[in-house]
Amino acid sequence: MDDIIYRLMDQQSWLEAKRTGVFLGSADDKRDGFIHFSTAATVRETARRYYADIPDLMLISVAVKDVEADLKWEPSRGGLLFPHLYAPLAVRAVQTAQLLDRDESGHDFGSYIP
Repeated sequence: MDDIIYRLMDQQSWLEAKRTGVFLGSADDKRDGFIHFSTAATVRETARRYYADIPDLMLISVAVKDVEADLKWEPSRGGLLFPHLYAPLAVRAVQTAQLLDRDESGHDFGSYIP
C-alpha cells in the first residue's frame, strides 16, 4: 500500500477544517460513512471525474501511518483499492495542502504527486 494518500476538497472546506482542527467529510463522505481518499495513481482521475468544475481545488496529503488505525483499503472504481478513513481527519495529520492551478485541460498537479 502507499505511504501517502490524497484528499481533494474545495478551498472553503479546507479553511473550515483548519479553523476547527478537523475535517468531518463532504456530503458524499457522510452519506457513505467514511472520508474518501485517493492514491497517487488514482487522484488525477478522481479530480477529472468528480472535481473538474471546482476552480479552487485543494490537494491534501496525509501519511498513512498517521491515520492507519481508522483507515481501510477497499475496492472501488474498477476494483482498485482506495483508502477510506472511518474517522474525522485531524488537520494535524495533514502533511501538505496545495491549491491546484486549473486550465482548459483540467487541474495541474505539477510536482505535487510523484
